[in-house]
Amino acid sequence: MATYAIGDLQGCYDPLVRLLDKLHFDPSKDTLWLVGDLVCRGPQSLETLRFIKSLDKSAKCVLGNHDISLIASHYGLFKPHPSLKKFMKSPDRDELIHWLRHQPLLHIDYQLGHCMVHAGISPAWNLSEAKQYAEEIETILKTGDNLRDWFDNMYHNKPKRWKATLSDGKRQRYIINSFTRMRYCNKYGKLNFKQKLSPNVVQQHKPHLMPWFNVPNRSKIDLKIIFGHWSTLGFYDSNQVVALDTGCVWSGELTAYQIDTVEDKKRYSIQCR
Repeated sequence: MATYAIGDLQGCYDPLVRLLDKLHFDPSKDTLWLVGDLVCRGPQSLETLRFIKSLDKSAKCVLGNHDISLIASHYGLFKPHPSLKKFMKSPDRDELIHWLRHQPLLHIDYQLGHCMVHAGISPAWNLSEAKQYAEEIETILKTGDNLRDWFDNMYHNKPKRWKATLSDGKRQRYIINSFTRMRYCNKYGKLNFKQKLSPNVVQQHKPHLMPWFNVPNRSKIDLKIIFGHWSTLGFYDSNQVVALDTGCVWSGELTAYQIDTVEDKKRYSIQCR
């Protein structure tokens, strides 16, 4: 039995199959963790969702920003990305969206000593708080009747700092942005969405910015955090975090990280075309 976490797929189904072949993945005994952004930009978002859904309990997913945007597009908030044209016309679209709506923002496994999100966990939150706020959004996605109007209020960059006194809309917007869009913060934990390049580049010109996981006095989380979202950061395993977006959709690599092993060999990658 093995547990593998895999980076952003973004509709790259064929590379996923090749990577699983390399891992000798067996869904009857192995488990996949997927860091979100299952869809968009790549040519096979429909095939990707169908396959992961078919894995049932052998796959643990969290929602990424592109997954949430797909749900919003389904409800008519805006025009979907061109790569999703096939998905939007598929006969099982409603079924797949229903399944996607029921995926969490945060997955925790205390036994394995790891948790998983798409982009990160706000420096202001401990794990208990992160779990509470994730469940707040998950409940809305699962049961909300007016999702189009709710999504319309979510697409905004503010607020950029966490306060427990934020009103419902602002609080929920911050929660989604932290879990699915966050990369950089200043030393006080204020989010910055403009910068997307690697820390080596950004910190030469914006020395006050730092990756969210390097913010001083970040609330302590005892579990190791696995995330994706940040292709220019690439693979990163330090400071109690593991970053797995290695740019598959940009002709980079698709990366798997074996969680349940103490051996030195934990990372497996394939080149993507």
